[in-house]
Amino acid sequence: MDSMIKKGPVNRKWNAAGTKVLSYYQEIWHTGLKDHKVITAPDMEVLNSKVEAQIYKWNKQWADYTEKIRLAEEKKANIEKAEQLTLEAQNALSELENLLTSALDINHEIDWDSLKRNEPFSEPMPVKPKPPVIIEFPEKPSKSSPKYTPRLSLITKIFKSIANKRIEQCEKKYAEDIAIWESNKRQIEDLNEMNRKKHEEDTKKWEADVREWEKRKAEFIENQRIYNENIDNLKLQYNEGKPQAVVEYCKLVLNNSVLPEFIKKEFDIDYIPDTRILIVDYMLPVPEDLPRLKEVKYVQSENRLKEVYYTSSFLDKLYDTTIYRLLLRIIHELFDADTANNIDAISLNGWVNFISKATGKRENACIASIQVRKETFSDIDLKNVDPKICFKNLKGVGSSKLSGITPIQPILQINKNDHRFIQSREVVSELDSSTNLATMDWEEFEHLIRELFEKEFSSYGGEVKVTRASRDGGVDAVVFDPDPIRGGKIVIQAKRYTNTVGVAAVRDLYGTVVNEGATKGILVTTADYGPDAYEFAKNKSLTLLNGSNLLHLLEKHGHKARIDLQEAKMLNKD
Repeated sequence: MDSMIKKGPVNRKWNAAGTKVLSYYQEIWHTGLKDHKVITAPDMEVLNSKVEAQIYKWNKQWADYTEKIRLAEEKKANIEKAEQLTLEAQNALSELENLLTSALDINHEIDWDSLKRNEPFSEPMPVKPKPPVIIEFPEKPSKSSPKYTPRLSLITKIFKSIANKRIEQCEKKYAEDIAIWESNKRQIEDLNEMNRKKHEEDTKKWEADVREWEKRKAEFIENQRIYNENIDNLKLQYNEGKPQAVVEYCKLVLNNSVLPEFIKKEFDIDYIPDTRILIVDYMLPVPEDLPRLKEVKYVQSENRLKEVYYTSSFLDKLYDTTIYRLLLRIIHELFDADTANNIDAISLNGWVNFISKATGKRENACIASIQVRKETFSDIDLKNVDPKICFKNLKGVGSSKLSGITPIQPILQINKNDHRFIQSREVVSELDSSTNLATMDWEEFEHLIRELFEKEFSSYGGEVKVTRASRDGGVDAVVFDPDPIRGGKIVIQAKRYTNTVGVAAVRDLYGTVVNEGATKGILVTTADYGPDAYEFAKNKSLTLLNGSNLLHLLEKHGHKARIDLQEAKMLNKD
């Protein structure tokens, strides 16, 4: 505060004769309060006391003023914060109320070109080294230079000894300068040679870096081409009505949906080509996920913010209407995006993962199920419907109060049966430490892989099925993991190889994952993978297990075996 106090000099008021001081006075200012005083006193001690008293008074006034300003600013900030939080709460409610209607004017068809990767290779090309710095040689001393020519006068010519001495001095100076020049020349030659060698080394390194850069660029372009080719293949297969392509397309549609953050977009999809029915198991939010805040008020008497929440009855009703809106929206988006007319009907099951009040454990329960044909659904004006009445009118099944989480039987569930699946047989029990996996019959090896992964996923409630033996590089086993977040359909390929598995096999697996509409692919081999295979698998939903990983997985489940690739190669030769 003292920084706002300004003091003038102490002045004296004299009598008319100028012989006696009648009083003292001093000007003081407070820049914050914009106040000015002239303090007078009969002596200096009184003047100083009066000045200090005025400053004390000003400081108190300024403290009161700034506190008033602070409280006003704090009040304003709290009011603005309350208004902002209330607006956010209102927007959250509005988002739920418009959950269905906000999707009606949007084209949900997948833009295939937008899925492709067309970004340029961003890594800059290595910079070529600059030419070496070549230092020029200094000019060689010239013997004919006046510097090395003795000056001979008539007298020195008469006295030859003097002339000879001067000649010797010039020759000596020339010899010294030549020696210095040659030394400098050698140093410059050495330095130039060092610069040339360094440039050669830098150039070789640059050329190697350019080759590696070109290799990375070619790999980037090739991966981009393969990815875009897979998009084109998926588009072609979708237009042809291939089941797995239809499933993958519908997953893209639902993943593109812009929903409130508490709706996690977790789902599983299947397609029955014979009946052209799409089956969707969708993980719904639970009542606790919905926004509860109604508004925020500023309580002036207490200078604080007070949160006001919706009542339980309001939240229960909001949950029910939100779920019905969401279910109708999912059906609308899928039908609207079905440009190839692959879907005649949709069977949608709404699931929740909740804590059971009976067991205290987390359980999955279907709380709403509906099956509706496209022509029936297209006749509905979704802008004007009551979501619950519309759902019930379409013969949807659900409890009268969805917020009560009452499980129901789905109308139609995803069928995990596949005509390719065959009866599995036990293999792992026949293994011992002498068994060389690399020499196993290839059908036995595929059953071994199925059995191993059945043990791996059984603790999660997963189901593993082995497909009909074909040796065509297709799916060797399929895992159905019921976990709503981690799980889904996982395809497995087994390669009983003795040589390094190249990138082609990994690309084939990725294509299979796309075609099967799977969430993940696993490739298992008795050998190992090349660096290009590992590179291709990066950032993709692929897992590569080599021979070492396979033996570790066996040991994990209490079995031993070995892998001897050389022995297998010798047997193959025989």
